[in-house]
Amino acid sequence: MANRDLAVGLILLTQTIIGILGNFSLLCHYTILSFTEYRWKSTDFIHKHLTVANLLALLCKGVPQTMAAFGRKHFLSDLGCKLLLFLHRVGRGVSISSICILSVYQAITISPGNSRWAELKVKAPEYIFPSIFLCWILQMLVNIIFPMYLTSTLNDKNITVKKNFVYCSSVRHDKTGDSLYAVLLSFPDVLCLGLMLWTSGFMVLLLYRHKQRVQHIRRATASSGSS
Repeated sequence: MANRDLAVGLILLTQTIIGILGNFSLLCHYTILSFTEYRWKSTDFIHKHLTVANLLALLCKGVPQTMAAFGRKHFLSDLGCKLLLFLHRVGRGVSISSICILSVYQAITISPGNSRWAELKVKAPEYIFPSIFLCWILQMLVNIIFPMYLTSTLNDKNITVKKNFVYCSSVRHDKTGDSLYAVLLSFPDVLCLGLMLWTSGFMVLLLYRHKQRVQHIRRATASSGSS
C-alpha cells in the first residue's frame, strides 16, 4: 500500500470514528432523556433526526470508503452496493433538510413580534414533525432510482462505459438523461441551501439591528446619567 493511500485511509478512519462516536453519544443522550421527565424542546426533535441521518450517512459511506482506502474495494455484492449508496443518499439529504428546517425555525423564533412571521411563532412547533417526516419521504422518493443502475465492482460483466464509485460502478447513459437526473437530485439540496443562506442572513441582520438599538439605549442612558 502506498504512503498516500495509507494517509488517506487513516484520515478517513479518524473522521469516521469521531463522527460515529459523537452522533451515537448524542443519540444515547436523547434516548436516556426520553425515559426521564425532561421537558422536550421543539428543536430537540430536529436534533434527534439530524443525529440519525448523520449516523446513517457515516455508516453507509464513511465505513466503506475507509475500507476501500485500505485496499478492500471489492467486498460488496450488488444488493449491498445498492442499499449502502441509497441509505447514504437518504441520510445525507435528510441531514441537509434538517439543518434547513432548524435554521428556518430559529429565524421564526427570534423574529420581532410585529413582523410578518409573528403568527408563525405559535404554529411553528406544530409544523416540525410533518416537515421532518416529509423530508424522509421526499429523499426516499428522489433517490429510489439511484441504486437501480449500480453494480458491485465484484461483477465481472464487460461494461465499457461506466462511472466508478470506488466500491460500486454505474452504467453511463446519454448526457441528457444524466443531466436531468443530476438536476433532480440536486434540486432539494440547492433549495435547502438557499433557504439556509436566506434565514442566516435574516438572523444576522436582525441581531445587528438589535445591537444598534442596545448601543443607542446605553448611550442615551449614560448621557442622561451624566447630566
